[in-house]
Amino acid sequence: MVAEIISGNAISKQIREELKQEVARLKANYNIVPGLATVLVGEDPASQTYVGSKVKTCNELGIYSERHDLSADTDEQTLLALIDRLNKDTKINGILVQLPLPKDINENNILLAIDPKKDVDGFHPINVGKLMIGEPDYLPCTPHGIQQLLVRSGVETEGADVVVVGRSNIVGKPVANILMQKRTGANATVTVCHTRTRDLYSHTKRADILIVAAGKPKEITAEMVKEGSIVIDVGVHRIGKTKEGKNILCGDVDFESVKEKVKAITPVPGGVGPMTIVMLMTNTVKSAKLAAGVV
Repeated sequence: MVAEIISGNAISKQIREELKQEVARLKANYNIVPGLATVLVGEDPASQTYVGSKVKTCNELGIYSERHDLSADTDEQTLLALIDRLNKDTKINGILVQLPLPKDINENNILLAIDPKKDVDGFHPINVGKLMIGEPDYLPCTPHGIQQLLVRSGVETEGADVVVVGRSNIVGKPVANILMQKRTGANATVTVCHTRTRDLYSHTKRADILIVAAGKPKEITAEMVKEGSIVIDVGVHRIGKTKEGKNILCGDVDFESVKEKVKAITPVPGGVGPMTIVMLMTNTVKSAKLAAGVV
């Protein structure tokens, strides 16, 4: 058996086209232009790249964007004042503060300051609580992207035995919550494993769908997965460079061995990664529609 490759590049492209059409419809029919504000404090190269990608995607889809780049010595009060202004700005439907922030700034204070209706990352405690009870306004971007990979690849989640490796607030906990809800594209029986799980092998081996966000390169090997299962690899690790100086990447799953055993698997890169930004755009468009009362 050679696995089907679940391509995040292809599926995210499909969603982008849908969003582009929806943004055009909102503008033509209602004179609504969704708006996203990005806030970056400091000059971390990776964060600058992420923010640049988000601004570029906004432009491609017809979403209004504002980029606020602040110096590394910006204090917490200045940042809070900016967020307050963006909360009140009717042109802005989504506010994204790029993490991590400098050590002198309390990340929790900043995330709490964002209006939950503009929290398109889905990290505000109000939005986390709404997800928990099955009434979310916005789903967190990476977990929602994982669900879309499954749904759009024709993977049946209802009644499936799903095992999530990793319990982070960004991926592990929310994806478990999403997939256990009594909804289409969910209704799974979910087990969450972590660093204190006894006999990880016994859990991963029985999974119909295995979602790995462990943070360790090639943590999951072929003998740990069930024949014919579906594997979603969230991890990204730089493990070397090519002769040309390009980064060699791998995930949390030993792709080469596992792909010979499973029914379908996401690659690294090109799997979960491309989905995160497009789901951020999905939430921004949804926020604009909610603010205007448009279906």
